[in-house]
Amino acid sequence: MQDFAHKRIVLGLTGGVACYKSADLVRRLIEQGATVDVVMTEAATRFITPVTLQALSGRPVYTDAWDARVPNNMPHIALTRGADAILVAPASADFLSKLVHGAADDLLSTLCLARACPLLVAPAMNIEMWSNPATRRNVAQLREDGVTVLGPDVGDQACGETGEGRMLEPLALREELAAFFQPKLLAGKRVLLTAGPTAEPIDPVRVITNRSSGKTGYALARAAAEAGAHVTLVSGPTALTAPRGVRRVGVQTARQMHEAVLAVAPLADVFIAVAAVADWRVVNASTQKIKKQGGNASGLPTLSFEANPDILADVAALPDGPWCVGFAAETENLAEHAEAKRRSKGIDLLVGNLAQDVMDADTTALQLFDAQGVHPMPAADKLTAARRLVAEIAARLPPRGPLTA
Repeated sequence: MQDFAHKRIVLGLTGGVACYKSADLVRRLIEQGATVDVVMTEAATRFITPVTLQALSGRPVYTDAWDARVPNNMPHIALTRGADAILVAPASADFLSKLVHGAADDLLSTLCLARACPLLVAPAMNIEMWSNPATRRNVAQLREDGVTVLGPDVGDQACGETGEGRMLEPLALREELAAFFQPKLLAGKRVLLTAGPTAEPIDPVRVITNRSSGKTGYALARAAAEAGAHVTLVSGPTALTAPRGVRRVGVQTARQMHEAVLAVAPLADVFIAVAAVADWRVVNASTQKIKKQGGNASGLPTLSFEANPDILADVAALPDGPWCVGFAAETENLAEHAEAKRRSKGIDLLVGNLAQDVMDADTTALQLFDAQGVHPMPAADKLTAARRLVAEIAARLPPRGPLTA
């Protein structure tokens, strides 16, 4: 996946221990196709050398406002023309203050003032500096001025203290920057998703579950958040981390998932039912571990089942409920089974695929089923496929009136 193909990023570094993370960030951006021009303040060069950043970026590093390597000795103009964005990471408290007041006393601050592209900043400072009223006012003003603020994170700090102010990690910054460039097709919409498997207890240590990894659902949650939506992800047990900015509600069983979804669904604009929900649960689950010698005459336990609630059908039946998208993972006769499921659930759009092609895989080939027929989508990595699906949902989403609750 080349999120930054044909993108040129100006990466600014100000003084702070977090400069070591910026070296890795350069590498991570280049991995996904970016061209990175690095600009450093004098204070930044005390923490990491320009030689390191030049070796990683493969391009000259700029520190001097009078650098003669650019046309007319005007790097503050030349470096931003044609750039897709400026990202200052780390952005110190001092530099944030400079931006607010339009100060321009070095190359990076002058470049930001003379920019002709979006500006993003990733603050990095001590918890007390971040909490200081002056910093809070500066950050609020920057947001009002249209500057995008990424982070900061909470964690251990170089000074030995712990709290908010830590710069986001390189992969998180890359994810945030990629999200910044995505079209905001669902801006302001409330999207509710389910993802992953469910786990139905047999006894305290055994469950009935399935091989769903949750990757497709989590990719869709990220893609919806990138598109500007407020996303709630109701997830069964997976090893995945929720995308940044996504509210995750963890559940185990189908009934827990049903309860969590129905609590939120009336306020959602879109519901996407991606989870592989168990159709049945064990009625006679044991409160103690079942021993091998227990059970019937054959030595095997006897399990009784009953149907789990149908989450998608119940949400689709809500009065003034969200616009619903279903998923069907089949092993055969995909078109027949998927269209039958779409009709039985009473929804406008169902997404189908063949389970054997996507289980444990990082790629997928989706087919969209609606009243007009079937619409195959090209095979792609799951995030790319999720972004394409979000675009399809946004294009089909009907207008919704104001909510009463």
